[in-house]
Amino acid sequence: MKENDLIFTREHIVSSAFIDSTVRLGIAQAALLVQDNLTESFAAMDCDGVVYRERHNAFWVFTKTRIHFARRPDWREKISASTFPVDSAGFRTHVNTIFKDASGATLLTANQEACVLSLENHRPLRLANLTYPKENFPPPIFCEPFEKFPEIVSEENFSFEQKIRSQQIDMSRHMNNIEYIRLALNVFDDNFLQANEVEKIEVHYTGESREGQMLRVFRHDENCAMFIAIQESERTVFEMKIKFTK
Repeated sequence: MKENDLIFTREHIVSSAFIDSTVRLGIAQAALLVQDNLTESFAAMDCDGVVYRERHNAFWVFTKTRIHFARRPDWREKISASTFPVDSAGFRTHVNTIFKDASGATLLTANQEACVLSLENHRPLRLANLTYPKENFPPPIFCEPFEKFPEIVSEENFSFEQKIRSQQIDMSRHMNNIEYIRLALNVFDDNFLQANEVEKIEVHYTGESREGQMLRVFRHDENCAMFIAIQESERTVFEMKIKFTK
């Protein structure tokens, strides 16, 4: 493959479905667009979830996402989203995304970590054994490593709990990744989100949860950042760090 064959670019207009109360691209909606562009880029490379289910009896799992926001685009603004893999070592790959406005200025950059699991036993599969790019990767635009988060689950950090409902479930019959982010953002009220601009988020998907289960949400503020954890029973299934500009 040539280098440019690995870069998938798609034009978007920020619709009303993707804005929040600030009338700009929402935080969770930004993560959704990043994930969606990755899915489309994998389809273009003939290695998306549909292909892997048919050819390898396997499925993709996204384990971590990090997004830096330079500016959130406005409702009806035209943007371009480019996504490309930057490695495929062992069992994991990292995929970068960059959003730009009509003038070419960067709006956000993102890095996603993903692996492939067998549908039969849920064990990870080596990417070298699959139809996935193995060379000629474009240079990364996102070089910061993922962080290790502090343990914050305690009664003093408890915020609220919520039962998983049917509309939070995706095709895997588990709670959708973006629904975890939406749930985590509910630790902030709308006045706070109106008054504070997001700088970056990092999320770790550490477990699975299903319809009917009760999720407990915890929040801890530390060193100008907020940490959020979501537990199902005694399992932590999601962690997030979010930082706002002053």
